[in-house]
Amino acid sequence: MTLDDALAELRKAADPGRAAQMAAYHKIDRPYLGVANPKTDSLARKWRQSLDLKARLDLARLLWETNIFEARVAAAKLLTQARIKPSDEAAWTLIQSWVPDFDSWAIADHVCMSGQRRLTADPSRLDMVETWITSDRMWTRRAALVITLPWTKQNHPSADEERARDRVLGWAETYLDDPEWFIQKAIAWWLRDLSKHDPERTRAFLAEHGSRLKPFARKEAARLLPV
Repeated sequence: MTLDDALAELRKAADPGRAAQMAAYHKIDRPYLGVANPKTDSLARKWRQSLDLKARLDLARLLWETNIFEARVAAAKLLTQARIKPSDEAAWTLIQSWVPDFDSWAIADHVCMSGQRRLTADPSRLDMVETWITSDRMWTRRAALVITLPWTKQNHPSADEERARDRVLGWAETYLDDPEWFIQKAIAWWLRDLSKHDPERTRAFLAEHGSRLKPFARKEAARLLPV
């Protein structure tokens, strides 16, 4: 599977009308093919199953470098799997290398979903993610919350998972006065997901810090809290 082969398969599924709508919606100057996400997912899954690790990494890197919307999404999906053997270090390194390129929520979120698997495989990588929270790039700061969403989901967290949960809430606290809509939304997203599994922590955070959130973010963060 070469880059040309992969792009040919994506272009075969292209929809010019959909591409124009995507360009207008995302407002980022890059090529859009108009491929529906389920089709991109299906292609990436097929490539992932047919390629060894080195070939997957090479193809993902080349797809990303095209700057085509669907190619970047496919690059992320090539690395979305729970276990990468014999080592996932190269995959984690590649994912990190893409973070400075984030310029829209859609591509960033697909990469973060891949990164979530690598973080849960090795939580010591949270040390690297923590360096993102002081970035001067909004999308990098936001990624620190999106990529750590797995720590909102444990119903019976271990002591280490609880420490990680509190660590990320500490990062969120440093974002409270950030006026960026996407940052406020990310805080709300993290707290909303946490509220489904740990309502006490969510309530405590909002009781102490909720007044500093934008009203829409405060409302969204509390939306699923049990009455």
